[in-house]
Amino acid sequence: MTATTAPTPPAPAGPATAAGAGATVEFRGLHRRFGATVALEGLDLTARPGELLALLGPSGCGKTTALRMLAGFEHPDAGEVLVDGKDITGVAAHRRGTGMVFQSYSLFPHLTAAENVAFGLRMRGTGKTQRQRRAAELLDLVGLAHLAGRFPHQMSGGQQQRVALARALALQPRVLLLDEPLSALDAKVRLALREEIRRLQQDLGITTLFVTHDQEEALSMADRVAVLRAGRLEQVAAPAQLYARPATAFVAEFVGTMSRIPAARSGTDRVQVLGVRLPVDGDLPADGELDVLVRPEALRMSADPRGTATVMGASFLGATTRLTVRLADGTEVKADLPTDTAAGLPVGSPATVALPDRPVLVDRRRTP
Repeated sequence: MTATTAPTPPAPAGPATAAGAGATVEFRGLHRRFGATVALEGLDLTARPGELLALLGPSGCGKTTALRMLAGFEHPDAGEVLVDGKDITGVAAHRRGTGMVFQSYSLFPHLTAAENVAFGLRMRGTGKTQRQRRAAELLDLVGLAHLAGRFPHQMSGGQQQRVALARALALQPRVLLLDEPLSALDAKVRLALREEIRRLQQDLGITTLFVTHDQEEALSMADRVAVLRAGRLEQVAAPAQLYARPATAFVAEFVGTMSRIPAARSGTDRVQVLGVRLPVDGDLPADGELDVLVRPEALRMSADPRGTATVMGASFLGATTRLTVRLADGTEVKADLPTDTAAGLPVGSPATVALPDRPVLVDRRRTP
């Protein structure tokens, strides 16, 4: 299987109220090593004007290094970073027109919310009246006008992150960079703030790159998601396509839940699995034993006294219930069923498991 780049949908429309909103960002052949560690190995990736592009992957995959190269905090060993077709690889960080929000907020503790937002404008020499007006506008934009006079220690984590976002927007950046901005927050605040960030990004129409290791964040917020692994791009696609048509086994298992089911070759482009012959989605490995990768919702189950599968466990998820099922060969898989249907398949009961007649993703079987 080879990594693929999915067609890019049109960028979302929105009022471009920030200077330089809707910029195109390109990474061309980026390479970066830190000693023996390869952070990026030939990264080619483009963010379209006005879109929110999520960089998703495990720790150490290179996503933050790519973001820092765009910000000017890191420099590639080879390759180029371009904004609207202009090579900015050698441009100083403060001249790149990017705004960055960090995981740790990085607010000045001795400054109020309004003063933090206005800090960059003050450094630029903007007059007091103008920077106060701009700070007030941005705090209102993020819903914190009533906290303008508070210091960071007087605000919650979510409020501090909103101030950090307003500060990043104060200088009207061409590109907004978000480096794991929600990971330090609790689940409820994280959900509310990611919706707020997405709303603001769409309203402003500003090109945004969002680094995260959280697949749910990436899929719920982004126009497209770029999945990185060990410094390489595995796939970039719209969230629905990434989930439904992963290009590689790594993407399939990193984005959502996947079960592996043993399969046998059946011709040059088909496999035999669970008693049926199915076409292969993508390339069929040239040699070795095979597994089919299956989403929990794709498995079809029915109670069957003569069935060769056994229900081993159940997890209630609200409208759906996730069953753990042991197949005849001992393989355990996950199956998501409507809760009413799952009620007819109690733990310990025999069942029949089947797959729909559609192409399946195939990978070499892993060695235990």
